[in-house]
Amino acid sequence: MNPRIIRNARIVTATEIFIGCVEIEDDSIRSVERSGTSVPDAEDWDGDWLLPGLVELHTDNLEKHLVPRPGVFWNATSATVTHDAQCAAAGITTVLDSIVIGDMDQGGTRSQTQHASIEALHACRKSALMRVEHLLHLRCEVSAPDIVDVFEQYADDDLVELVSVMDHTPGQRQWRDLAKYRRYAERNGSIRDADYGRLVEERRLHQARFAAIHRAAVISSSHARSIPIASHDDTEVEHVTQARDERIALSEFPTTVHAAKAARAAGIGIIMGGPNLVKGGSHSGNVSAAELAGLDLLDIMSSDYVPASLIQSAFLLRDQLGWSMPQAVNTVTRNPAQAIGLRDRGQVAGGQRADFIRVRECEGMPVVRETWCKGERAF
Repeated sequence: MNPRIIRNARIVTATEIFIGCVEIEDDSIRSVERSGTSVPDAEDWDGDWLLPGLVELHTDNLEKHLVPRPGVFWNATSATVTHDAQCAAAGITTVLDSIVIGDMDQGGTRSQTQHASIEALHACRKSALMRVEHLLHLRCEVSAPDIVDVFEQYADDDLVELVSVMDHTPGQRQWRDLAKYRRYAERNGSIRDADYGRLVEERRLHQARFAAIHRAAVISSSHARSIPIASHDDTEVEHVTQARDERIALSEFPTTVHAAKAARAAGIGIIMGGPNLVKGGSHSGNVSAAELAGLDLLDIMSSDYVPASLIQSAFLLRDQLGWSMPQAVNTVTRNPAQAIGLRDRGQVAGGQRADFIRVRECEGMPVVRETWCKGERAF
């Protein structure tokens, strides 16, 4: 195959911005040059941005397609390919599908979707139905009675690139505010006071019985397999101290400034959600991504539940927080890739995998015009 050359692109590398050209050969970036080119059939990008393909470590978007309404379970293959198309359209070329394993509700939604979603992911990859690369992030609910058994079922899956330990017991971490937890619990219908009280008590009993031993088991098993680990919703300094002692690499969505500061001091990477930044705050009343960014307590952005928020986040960090474009773009490309050991992507540089996107700004909004994964057009 003849090399493909793109010229007149506004290229963002890990450290610089310049108008230049990029040469692609097969599935790799062959060279990146500041100068133009005399090749007559080179593609003219007319000054559009050429960025690395976005790298997503935590998205719940697949779950939205698997269960589009309460009690409605969609075909898993259909849900998976639709989710994949949305990721491609959002400029995401590597996505870790975040699958919650361990269900705090016996027979609940997640116990009915966790296996189907992983099976569908493998089937779609095998059938070459995917536009971009999908890997796995196992989100482990440590207070769930069944978490260790389910984790061991999938821990040796070749697609697993990240494990997180989380505890959504009401009254702590993300759900310190019980009024907000009740609104969340009632999202699919009202709950009587007595039933709500029993729900909270059951959650707390499960935490007391299971959380510590299950967390230790998942972390030990992950370290034995050299799988990177993230903690979830760190709130107190003690949470971060525990994570440091457990050799955890990432802090997902810390809920307070002092937890984020503790993570920074411990050398733990800090991940925040794109919707938090785009909407100007946390939906559950926790610290805003913008506040942490302003304090230089942010390393990685995640789209969380809106794929398009990832590219928006990079441009908002530039426009609202004054970050340089390379620094902002690194939060959605190089930094997440390197955090889980994917050294072959996340930068526009010679020798990197040809994952890149074309972006044009329209009335202050970054619009993904093209997405390329491994040198093949995905969108």
